[in-house]
Amino acid sequence: DDPRNPATIADNVGDNVGDVAGMGADLYESYCGSILATMALGAAAYSAVGVEAQMKAILAPMTIAAVGVVLSILGIYVVRTKEGAGMDQLLKSLGRGTNLSSILIAGVTFGIMYLLGMENWWGFSLSVVVGLFAGVIIGQATEYYTSHSYRPTQKLAESAETGPATVIISGVGLGMLSTAIPVVTIAVAILLAYLCANGFDLSFSADSLSTGLYCIGIAALGMLSTLGITLATDAYGPVADNAGGIAEMSGLEHEVRERTDALDSLGNTTAATGKGFAIGSAALTALALFFSYAQAVSLDAMGINILNYKVVIGLFIGGVLPFVFSAFTMDSVSKAAYKMIEEVRRQFREIPGILEGKAKPDYSSCVSISTTAALKEMIIPGLLAVLCPLLTGIVLGVE
Repeated sequence: DDPRNPATIADNVGDNVGDVAGMGADLYESYCGSILATMALGAAAYSAVGVEAQMKAILAPMTIAAVGVVLSILGIYVVRTKEGAGMDQLLKSLGRGTNLSSILIAGVTFGIMYLLGMENWWGFSLSVVVGLFAGVIIGQATEYYTSHSYRPTQKLAESAETGPATVIISGVGLGMLSTAIPVVTIAVAILLAYLCANGFDLSFSADSLSTGLYCIGIAALGMLSTLGITLATDAYGPVADNAGGIAEMSGLEHEVRERTDALDSLGNTTAATGKGFAIGSAALTALALFFSYAQAVSLDAMGINILNYKVVIGLFIGGVLPFVFSAFTMDSVSKAAYKMIEEVRRQFREIPGILEGKAKPDYSSCVSISTTAALKEMIIPGLLAVLCPLLTGIVLGVE
């Protein structure tokens, strides 16, 4: 954040693009996907009952989402801290807003389902509560593994005493371990949502499947109903980071930077929590979309078999895609970083007086490098994500 560094502004802009615009796009995609998938599942589940029942099933997810927006705003207003609050108090303050919104949405959902006259309205309402609880648990688990208030991060910091290699090993191991609680939480949420739809009956039938899938979609919607405040706490991170950069570049007092560093540290935790929440909600949404697709192309009639070689090939291709996509994006970041560092070094060499603070660096050239790389380098990963499902489907069939 030194004003003599030509890449400082690009760094501040990148924080906003990555953790505000990027995460916002990710969460809104899951949000809209869960609403649309649940509406489609509701229409299919009640197709044999009648148009009125179908309309209720379609209106329920839209109504819950709309009310969730308003109640998320109410939750934002209870986020308050005292002057000089520590990390624990800051975390509790943000958690208070999210938890209040979750409780309000859970209570209002019972009223919405009852007023709509939904059959088994209490079961559908409980599905929303399941989704909300799953979101809270995923958030708490992420907080535990990423906040310096807890042992995992403290232990990781201690590993730095023996050099960077042990930090990398310990950090990768800790990251892998941290996936367990969210995955188990999603699995339990799917099971509980299915049981809520069918009066806690574990038996499997065509009728129980359709209502069960609808409830799973409702659970995904429940998790995302607090999106307003969840996205706000996620965006808090880069805002605090930028505040620190502005304090440094403006030459403000040292105590100001100490405060922004504390907020920035908290922001790293809230950003990580937002990512865990985004992926957890996307998992439930993907399940709902998958079954919507299955109904649209009549997968049941085709007799899908996991032993079918086409299905196995598709699973392998699908499994490797995240790794190939990640490899492309990481390589792109490496290329852009290399160009950025070369540009900074060039300016230090060719513009006399930068390091002495007598000449102003060319910030715009570094911003241009990152902007061009962000657009150009995402063409191949973007095409990969769009074309692979299409080509796989065309070659191997809908299975």
